[in-house]
Amino acid sequence: MTSLTHADYLATRRFPGLDGLRALAALAVVFFHFGGRAWDGLQGWIGVQMFFVLSGFLITTLALREEQRTGRVWLRAFYTRRAFRIMPVYFLLLAVTVVVTLGEGTFTSSGMSSALPFYLLFGNELYTSGSPFGVSWSLGVEQKFYLVWPLLFVLTSVAAPGSWARRMGITLGSTVLLLVIWLTVDAHWAQFPLHYVSVLVGCMLAMVLHHPRGFAALRPLTHPVTACVVAVLFVVAHFSVKPAAAAIGHGWQGVVPMYALAVALLLVAVVAPGPVSRVLACRPMAFIGERSYALYLVQTLAAAVVGLVVEEHGTAQAVAVSVVGLVMADVLHRWVERPAIRVGQRVIQRWRAGVAPAPAAAPVG
Repeated sequence: MTSLTHADYLATRRFPGLDGLRALAALAVVFFHFGGRAWDGLQGWIGVQMFFVLSGFLITTLALREEQRTGRVWLRAFYTRRAFRIMPVYFLLLAVTVVVTLGEGTFTSSGMSSALPFYLLFGNELYTSGSPFGVSWSLGVEQKFYLVWPLLFVLTSVAAPGSWARRMGITLGSTVLLLVIWLTVDAHWAQFPLHYVSVLVGCMLAMVLHHPRGFAALRPLTHPVTACVVAVLFVVAHFSVKPAAAAIGHGWQGVVPMYALAVALLLVAVVAPGPVSRVLACRPMAFIGERSYALYLVQTLAAAVVGLVVEEHGTAQAVAVSVVGLVMADVLHRWVERPAIRVGQRVIQRWRAGVAPAPAAAPVG
């Protein structure tokens, strides 16, 4: 049993253990929403922060590898991949939610009529009054990251010496600025910068692991034995979220930056082959993880179906919502997500064929 080498890390086209993390994060959120007091200790709300760290890590890793392989980041291809990956399921479920609320006569009273303009323009997190599609708030955060981050990459990718240091400096400086805004501005909107802190922690981890010296510093965490220790410590940290929040102050917000760092350390352990990665990549976890995006968005509709039989929040309702949600998510994954992704890939291939031959992109995730 040895630690992962930097060359092997760069050659790894996919990190299967990340599917398991997606699965755990999605289920944690479902149990937070529908599990009742019995699952309060799980503090599943913070699973969204795991999604944010993962997004920052994966998108930055893809960009760094594409730049290393081709000398640039192809923005048009990036935005096309994101659009075909995210928008079909998102807009389909948004349309279904609108139709259901119209049919029930609750389109206005549920807040859906007021929220719809925000949802159509991906300002989801800016609408805070509640609606049947309220779980989509995190998509607003992610979409803004997808829009801005690649542009920053292009602006700093003159492939000149020192670009790594510039990027790390910009990312670290942005993180500090967001934390200062959160700590000093007394306004409701000041909580939103914290979500981007989680995303930027993932971005910085990707940059550190891509750099030989940065990887060398974290390489001990990739050893199978050390990775198991890191995983156990992360579980302890996760279940300490509630007491930590009480001790630190600032409510739930105070633990978010530290939790993001804990997720980043866990990611280092998960990207390496070993027991932790194998457990997270097992078939059930992979199944849920591949459908986690659809499961996250469809949970409210699944709860509406389950609510016809199980009315009260609790373990029974959370399990039922998870099962019904996974059935719905599987249908969406097979008939909407994957076909849309393939269409996006064909569009990019046609563009690439019309420009110049280039090496195929290395999938990461």
